Parts: sequence; C-alpha cells; structure tokens
Amino acid sequence: MMKIKFNGKECETACKTSEEFFKEKSQNENDVWIINGFATKEKQELKDNDELFCIPRFTLPPKDALDAMMRARHTPKLHDKLKKACVAVCGLGGLGSHIAINLARSGIGFLKLIDFDVIEPSNLNRQAYTIDDLGKFKTEALQEHINKINPFITTQIYTLQITAENIKELFIDCDIVCEAFDSDKAKAMLAQNFHRYFEHTILICASGLAGYGDSNSIQTRKIAKNFYVCGDLTSAAKIGNGLMSPRVNICAGHQANLVLELLAQE
Repeated sequence: MMKIKFNGKECETACKTSEEFFKEKSQNENDVWIINGFATKEKQELKDNDELFCIPRFTLPPKDALDAMMRARHTPKLHDKLKKACVAVCGLGGLGSHIAINLARSGIGFLKLIDFDVIEPSNLNRQAYTIDDLGKFKTEALQEHINKINPFITTQIYTLQITAENIKELFIDCDIVCEAFDSDKAKAMLAQNFHRYFEHTILICASGLAGYGDSNSIQTRKIAKNFYVCGDLTSAAKIGNGLMSPRVNICAGHQANLVLELLAQE
C-alpha cells in the first residue's frame, strides 16, 4: 500500500499509476486531475507522499480542498507564507484594482482595500470593474470580485480618503502596503509620512505608467530600506498621454510580483 494525499486528506492506495487511481475516484470524464500541483491526465507513476486532486469542473471545491490545491500550485512553503500575510492596497483604480486581484489569485490571506471613490464609465478603460459596477464604491465592488475569485480570502474594506492623520491606524498589522494613487499629492503624502509610524513595514509605490509602448522601461527599483518604486519614473498622465490598460497592468504586475518576492524572502 502507498500513502498519498487525495483532495487534501491522507489515504492509502494499492494503485500504481495516477490513471488507475483517478479512474477509481473520478465521477466524470471532464473532472480536472491534478498531480503534485500540475493538471494532467497523462499516466504517471505514483509515489509515497504524492498529492492528488480530482476537481469537478464548474464547481467550487470545499475550502480545505481548494486551499490544498492552491498550496500545491503555488508550492507549499510559499503558499503558507502568502496565506498568513496581510497586504494593504491604497487606491483601487486601474493600478490598485489589478494589484489586489493579482494578490488574491496568488493566495494572500488578508487584503485591506482602501479607496473613497465610486466607479464611473471613464474607469472602464483600465480598471478591473464592469458595467454592472457603475455607481458602486470601488471598495465594495472589488471586494465582491475577489469573493468570486476566492471566497476564502479575508478582505477588509475602508471607504475613506487616506490622510497623514489616519495612516497610523489604517496599516497596523500589515506586512506590506502598496500605493496606487492617481494624485501626485497623495503619493507624496503617503511616502513622506508612512515610515514615521511603520519603520519596518515595506511600502511599494508607483510612478510613471501612463501611455502605451516601451514596456521594458517599467522597472522595480529599491529606493531605500523598506521602500520601493515601480514604473519608469517619468511617464505622467497628461493631454495626449492618458492612462491605458496594458501599461497600467504591467506596473500592477510589478508591484504584485514584488509583494510575492518579498514575502517569499521572509
């Protein structure tokens, strides 16, 4: 008998291959078969401590099964770190909405979503919202979207404007904070005041992501201890150089990817 994990639970099997095992367990030929984090229906030799999942298509697995599946996908040690992490996203426009969704899909366990604005038609060219969201607060709409992606992630929303006075209350217990404001004044306010209260917490800001083209000019830079900036540092939004979805998404990907990198190092 061989000891393996199936759908997050330990079990024993006499099967020698994944094909033999799944044919015993699967109820439908369209089920998704996952072996050690990889989805495949090719025959694989089973070994002790292999981790297998059989997930019906179009159906949400139970919480434990989904978490175990994501853990296998993300690699166990990294997933465990991400699941315990708390990350705040400040501003939920084109940049922040996509940062938050990237982090939710990556398994961050606790997201703080902060914005005071509502969704309007002009937002739809680059922000992670739909026509059905028009008129809603961005915090509430994004929380709904994340719940549809993974209902087991904890999201806490703050529908307010961040000021120098409320920083010290908003970011208690955060491991990393991502700045995603449209306003240069708001960006400067957060950058200038954040480390007065949270010296050892990482702040990731953005600067220079307007327009289109020149993808490789958007980079991640370490500016000081616990302070990073993503973007090209020059491309500001102005007449003739608006905010376009692809370049905004590239910068959002830089910020979210840096969050994973830094948490992995922890």
